[in-house]
Amino acid sequence: MGLVQKDAFRTTVISYVGILIGYLNKGVLFLIILSTAQIGLINLIISIGTLFAQLANFGTVYVTWKFFPFLKNEEKRHHGFLPFVLLIVGTGIVLYSGLYILFRDQIQQGYIEKSPMFLDYYYWILPIGISYAFFIVLETYLRSLYKNIIAVFAYEVVLRLALTVILVLKWLDLISFELFVGLHSLLYIIPTMILVFYLGRINEFHLRVSTIQIPKRFKKIIFYFSSFSYINTLGGVWVSSLDVLMIAQFVGLKGAGIFATVVFLAGVLQVPFKSILRVSAPMVSDYWKHREMDKMKELYTKVSSVSLVIGLSMFLLCWVNIDFLFSFIKSEFREGIWVFFFIMIGRLVDMYFGINGSIFSTSKKYRYDIFFTVSLIIGVYLLNYWLIPIWGIVGAAISTSIALIVYNVGRLLFVWIAYKLHPFHRNQFVIIGLFVIAMMAGHFTQGLINNKWIQFLFESTLAIVLFFVPIYLLSLEKETVNYIKKGMAFVRSKFRRN
Repeated sequence: MGLVQKDAFRTTVISYVGILIGYLNKGVLFLIILSTAQIGLINLIISIGTLFAQLANFGTVYVTWKFFPFLKNEEKRHHGFLPFVLLIVGTGIVLYSGLYILFRDQIQQGYIEKSPMFLDYYYWILPIGISYAFFIVLETYLRSLYKNIIAVFAYEVVLRLALTVILVLKWLDLISFELFVGLHSLLYIIPTMILVFYLGRINEFHLRVSTIQIPKRFKKIIFYFSSFSYINTLGGVWVSSLDVLMIAQFVGLKGAGIFATVVFLAGVLQVPFKSILRVSAPMVSDYWKHREMDKMKELYTKVSSVSLVIGLSMFLLCWVNIDFLFSFIKSEFREGIWVFFFIMIGRLVDMYFGINGSIFSTSKKYRYDIFFTVSLIIGVYLLNYWLIPIWGIVGAAISTSIALIVYNVGRLLFVWIAYKLHPFHRNQFVIIGLFVIAMMAGHFTQGLINNKWIQFLFESTLAIVLFFVPIYLLSLEKETVNYIKKGMAFVRSKFRRN
């Protein structure tokens, strides 16, 4: 867990720097400079572009995690693994670009009534989709080399700083909204180029097709695996993209703007979990390779326990202060309060079950994961189709939460039955109990103080006393407690030097 902690901490710090910049962009500048419909348009373009990238990716993410450890060999340039997967993705990009252009009229038909503005910016999907498709490949390749920092920095910090620049240009009326949309889409090339230069610098950017020395029999296994993992790769991105796509169709760009902004703010709470997952997922493949099931179980439990504490604590602090937090943005965004609640319920379950997806998708029984992923996609679509017309953007949040819970519970049970692996520890249930008590206390003390700043401090202190303090004093989650102690010791050492 030492490597996980070290890299996860670094990526978390970088991610939160990116989050601060992202909050400045989407939580402040977007709301000041753009209309809610324009915000919805930008997020619709991003959602479709992200979906395009995952479609074009052809499942190479899980292919890299599962098979790269077997082909890793610096002297043989890893048997040409990088140019091999880049060829696969390049083929996917050509295929889906053609389909996107060919079926333009059919795709646009779904947005003519509620989101007609999208039709004028249809082709700006492609720069985002193509750039992000290549970025995913290079990022996953670097993760397999246990080099996580540069990709996080490029995407979370550099890209968002570049967005800040063009937002300021739009604010000063130096560029039109039309030019802003175009520049926004072209910005996604920057992180990809940073990874290209970095791979070249560390002598890992091998593109010559002649270096591909993967045996034909092994290629067949890879293609067979990718045909299953391809659908699984789409599961997560389909959930996040489908909501915005269907809200734009049924409600309009304004609703899509509110929903996407709230989802972005909720995404802040998942940053530490994603950092842990980014580091631990490649380790799962190594454990499968060496059949180290004890280490796998230990990692599974620790990641789930740490993620549970992180997820519950951040959700608790936000929810008891939700009115305070939403008081700083436009009043029309208050509709998103319950979007935040239901989205976070689903994501908390996703965080709690930790790396079960990585364990499942890189195991010998990976074929069965397709049933869970297809069920997730169909479930989100049908629930959205039913609930969005009834409850609007809140209906989309409810459907996503229900689908994520069922999906994660199903995968958890399968891994538990098949491999006798589960993430549960008795202390976790005590932690959940403390969370419930703190939430109830926060509910009954709402509006107790007229001054919103004092109320905010009171609610936050109450949450810390009822939730954090017992966890620390009773060492209910040892990894988190040890991490806090190390941080406190570091701070004390700095003060002593001064």
